[in-house]
Amino acid sequence: MDSTAPPRVLTVAGSDSGGGAGIQADLKAMLALGVHGMSVITAVTAQNSLGVQGYWELPAEAVRAQFRSVVDDIGVQAVKTGMLASTELVETVSELLAGVDAPVVVDPVGVSKHGDALLAAEAVATVRERLLPVATLATPNLHEVAQLTGITVEDESGMRAAAEAVLALGPRWALIKGGHLAGDAADLLLGADGTEHWYRAPRHDNRHTHGTGCTLASAIAAELAKGSTVPEAVAAAKDYITGAIAAGFALGAGIGPVDHAWRWR
Repeated sequence: MDSTAPPRVLTVAGSDSGGGAGIQADLKAMLALGVHGMSVITAVTAQNSLGVQGYWELPAEAVRAQFRSVVDDIGVQAVKTGMLASTELVETVSELLAGVDAPVVVDPVGVSKHGDALLAAEAVATVRERLLPVATLATPNLHEVAQLTGITVEDESGMRAAAEAVLALGPRWALIKGGHLAGDAADLLLGADGTEHWYRAPRHDNRHTHGTGCTLASAIAAELAKGSTVPEAVAAAKDYITGAIAAGFALGAGIGPVDHAWRWR
């Protein structure tokens, strides 16, 4: 019996050997939200609950081949990018995405949860100049906002200016994640037309939050692939990540992951 394939979503990101973030988190979130996840691996990390012990980039040729292999045969309804590591990989991926007629969610990964650098310092300018202009939505946290725009957000009142600065770099929408601020977890979505949406959720006292950024961006991409508008996709993804954070569990001796399967348990 023929079955209709679910929407297809592609993640272009690094592998997390500990399974909490990166490609592994992306594919788990996509499965949980009912889409078919596919991957282009940009780098391999040696990573666990304590941090990133090392990473090795894949050659640009390998990244390009994976991308063409998936997109040309299977097709995509949405793409999500995560760790791109180097200037060459940012340039390669930006060029590939420019030819894709599907929404692109860019999670401009700069550092890991533990503060480990996952993007070469010299590649930040390339993210600004090449990657963000091809993004439908950029999802920086406050550390990444500072890295990309030079703006330091101290409280919610500074988030609008941060969103405007990110939008000036070219994406159609910017989601500024306020998870590092005090109080409720408040995120601001701003469209290029000035449309503003706030998303709030109670803050859960749970330190096991490895993979939150990857998971949120993947959840948004999944919802976009299913046909949601950007504000609808962010609302659904925020609901999903809030539950996943609440259910985060301990693994190893450090920071455990969010629970991608919380709705099934």
